[in-house]
Amino acid sequence: MKILVTGSSGFIGNILSQYLEHKHSIIRHGRQGVIASADNLCRVNINNNSNWEQCLQNVNAIVHLAAVAHNKSNDPDYINEVNVKGTINLAQQAVKMGVKRFVFISSIGVLGNDTNNAKPFDEHSNVLPHSEYAQSKLDAENALLKIAEETDLEVIIIRPVLVYGKGAPGNFDKLASLVNKVPILPFALCDNKRSFISVDNLADFISVCLEHPKAKNEVFCISDGVDVSIKEFTNEIAKGLHTGLLQVPIPNYIFNLIGKITSRKAQIDQLIGDLQVNTNKAKTLLDWTPPFTMADTLSRLTRKI
Repeated sequence: MKILVTGSSGFIGNILSQYLEHKHSIIRHGRQGVIASADNLCRVNINNNSNWEQCLQNVNAIVHLAAVAHNKSNDPDYINEVNVKGTINLAQQAVKMGVKRFVFISSIGVLGNDTNNAKPFDEHSNVLPHSEYAQSKLDAENALLKIAEETDLEVIIIRPVLVYGKGAPGNFDKLASLVNKVPILPFALCDNKRSFISVDNLADFISVCLEHPKAKNEVFCISDGVDVSIKEFTNEIAKGLHTGLLQVPIPNYIFNLIGKITSRKAQIDQLIGDLQVNTNKAKTLLDWTPPFTMADTLSRLTRKI
């Protein structure tokens, strides 16, 4: 199978491309200077006017990862231009070029930023996008599913939780850097439950979705399938870094008070709040079981984060 991977110069895209290259022919879309090989490189700016014709020659499937992240731009028009209009444009050109399958990497953020002690998120949960980025992902989802209804393009929507692994940006990078630099953390009393997904498990699930006939036009909420507290997560990161970590007991109300005083309640909630995902659909419909443990992925961490 010939597959176009957009955003392949990014954290997930690079690992996914390497994972898929063992079995498929990969066209990498990404930034110049990041991808070295010229024979499988696609350089196209993503917007409503992008011309993907050369990149889509004889392509069977697309994995669309490229997007403007919520921490990269505060301009809602720009986010919409890339994440929504750019995605629609790519899908429409994919239809014209005879591409069979379009795997879109969305975000669990379309459902909200915490589960508030309710039942875990799943594919039937009400949407509640909490940012311009999450809203753009939801808008793109809806547009793609409409295209799937009107054409022969098979669309698969994947909503991953926070993706971790060596080189992961954003919140995981900050957390791993903290563990690497500070030998004492205040999470001994934190017993929250959060779902995460390793980049290895996400790559494997995407690989399954590219070929499984029952994935056609389906939406999946995805995680490792094992929920952990922030205490357990940071302990596992420390093991991956081969460094010691002491957890001291600080009551949750202290964290909440700090969040109110510093106007950082959202960040505090991401640390000690709950966000759980039910992955039963992926397991039952696609017979998928995450092949990698958290320890497997975190074992590749180094002290040079």
